Amino acid sequence: MVVSVRSSFNALLASASLCAALLVQAPAQAAETSLWQDVQKAGVLRCGAAVAAPYVMRDASTSAYSGYFVDLCRDFGEKVLKVKVEFVDTSWDNLVAGLQSSKWDLAMALNQTPERALAVAFTVPATDYQVSLLVNKNNPKLVDVKDDIATLDKPDVTFAVMSGTAQDKAISAVVRNGKIMRLPGMDEARLAVMSKRADVLVDASDTNHLFALANPDWTREILPKPALAKQGVSFGVRRDITAADLEVLNIYLRQRRDTGEIQQLVDNASLAANAAK
Repeated sequence: MVVSVRSSFNALLASASLCAALLVQAPAQAAETSLWQDVQKAGVLRCGAAVAAPYVMRDASTSAYSGYFVDLCRDFGEKVLKVKVEFVDTSWDNLVAGLQSSKWDLAMALNQTPERALAVAFTVPATDYQVSLLVNKNNPKLVDVKDDIATLDKPDVTFAVMSGTAQDKAISAVVRNGKIMRLPGMDEARLAVMSKRADVLVDASDTNHLFALANPDWTREILPKPALAKQGVSFGVRRDITAADLEVLNIYLRQRRDTGEIQQLVDNASLAANAAK
């Protein structure tokens, strides 16, 4: 009789433990929602769009969006998720906040920074942002220069940069012997190199690439080593995204980057931006 009561009591305890475990797991499982399943149910992928060529561009007359992050967002939505894609107009000041409040599902072309990572999650980089250098390939002072910034850091070499920018801060930290010409705007800095008053144009790699594509007869781009102010440029997603959902987009971006497709999109968007100008 004692054995029977004890067995019944143990069985009751086991059942209670199982119920408790199920109750604990149920809320966790319920919270594990899939972003992509929700998007597919809604039938639309919403992409937050703050304009910055060549990442995201908007035609003032037609309101149509273009740019290589626009191409990636559209392709991912239409070909992977099989849904319509909607671009939601916003500003850089509101891009992260709108993502946090679910006004859009993806934020396009966010530079990866520790401060932003406190508020949102990032995909793997689609491209990299860094400060690059642009020179006149016919400049006799720079014939032997490759990508080592030390070979440029000479007393007779002048660097043109927009005053007070991240580029100014980056180049000022490494140039010890060369001259730094700080100018009020990027147009003035470009003109200084075009007129040969300066030897090296210091700017973000994407805008230097735009300028180089527009002037292929005399420009040469240099990505210095070690890199200056290098950051990944990614899609921003909400921090509560599941690891599985994030990996779907990461696989898509890795494959397109490794095959060179993203670089081709960058070049096409850069040419389009120059044509628009």
